[in-house]
Amino acid sequence: MSLTLAAAAASATNSIAGSFRPRRARSGSTHRTGAPVRRNSLEEGSFEDDFFLVPAKGETDRLLRLARHALDAGRRLKREARKAGRGLSARERTIAAITAATVRVYEELLTLARLNRGRVYPSYDWLAEATALGRDTISRALNALEKAGFLVRQRRFRRRPTKDGGPRWEQTSNAYRPLVPDAIMSLLPRWLRPAPVPVDVLQQQQDRAEDQQVMLASLSSSERVRAMGDSPLLKALARLGKAVDLAECES
Repeated sequence: MSLTLAAAAASATNSIAGSFRPRRARSGSTHRTGAPVRRNSLEEGSFEDDFFLVPAKGETDRLLRLARHALDAGRRLKREARKAGRGLSARERTIAAITAATVRVYEELLTLARLNRGRVYPSYDWLAEATALGRDTISRALNALEKAGFLVRQRRFRRRPTKDGGPRWEQTSNAYRPLVPDAIMSLLPRWLRPAPVPVDVLQQQQDRAEDQQVMLASLSSSERVRAMGDSPLLKALARLGKAVDLAECES
């Protein structure tokens, strides 16, 4: 099925939040200024507009219900596995790792997402103070949420004053984006799973995607990229497309 214009723009946005690393320090090593910057960190302020998403009305409440049902599903899986004398599969272990503390941490992240229009970047100390949990518990909860697909986490670093001659960079709090965990939907109650899309709607989406592909094919490279959105990556692609169009015209 052809990609819709919105899907193409979403794909480009995801690449910024995922594989595209603007102004990144050398991964896993000490920055050339001497500051420790952790692997796969992005500079604060260089990606957040494309990373954060404003949650829809009621979405944070739905995600919290999903997390609570995942907690119940994990307990049920462990009980059934002990009764049958078998081990848990990799996916079952992911669900079983969700604890009450995990759900409490997720509740705090979702509250921040609702109040701050999706912009969530609390420090470990802030989460520990808000939930009355230890830093190690916070760390395990975030790891469990990320592995289960409940959130995306992005490390960040920032510039710091250099009056004392020290390093110019320092690690700062992570950025978090809550997600619907597609990988575990089959383990949750049926009423929590998304309803299947009607066949006529799928056909309309396919027809619309084909019409958009025909329209895009009639545009030049730079016009095609501009039609997909206005993110930093798309602007860079538009400049590249303009250069390609110019080279084609000269040839």
